[in-house]
Parts: sequence; structure tokens; C-alpha cells
Amino acid sequence: MTTAVTRSDERGRYELEVDGQLAGVAEFRLRSGRIVFTHTEIADAYEGRGLGSTLAEAALNDAASRGETIVPLCPFIARYLQRHEIPDAEVDWPAA
Repeated sequence: MTTAVTRSDERGRYELEVDGQLAGVAEFRLRSGRIVFTHTEIADAYEGRGLGSTLAEAALNDAASRGETIVPLCPFIARYLQRHEIPDAEVDWPAA
């Protein structure tokens, strides 16, 4: 199984491909140096393989490397950030 995560600013999402097929997306909005993650979804056919974590890790590391402040509105992205260290990540946690 070959995976690749790419960022599409035009579509406002990170796209996870598995063997050349779109398997999931992490949607975002860009706002003045901030990246607001709004929704993450893995296609039914790919669930249960840890691909959500693969997508989250790649998206968050990329955003941190770009110097973007991460705003995790998406519950999946928020849980991932609570459980994993993302080097150089600046996170702006939304008010509860």
C-alpha cells in the first residue's frame, strides 16, 4: 500500500491517496497565517487502517513547517494533537 498526502490550497484541503486513489481529506480554511482545520474524513473503504492518523500527521507537520498557527476545530485533528507531539507546531485551541 502506497500513501501520499498533498495540500490543495485551491480546494482547501489535504488529500490522502492510497495506491493513487483518493482515500481521505482534511479540510481547512486559511486566515492570516492561521490554518483552521474544520473536517477530516476517510472513505468507508479505507477505514480501520490508521489512515486518519497518517493524514493528520502529514497535514499538521506540513502546516507547522510553513509557520502556520493551527486551529483545530475538527474533533479528529484536536484529538490527534492532544495525543501526539508535532515539532514546531503553534496551536490556538478554540474556546470550549
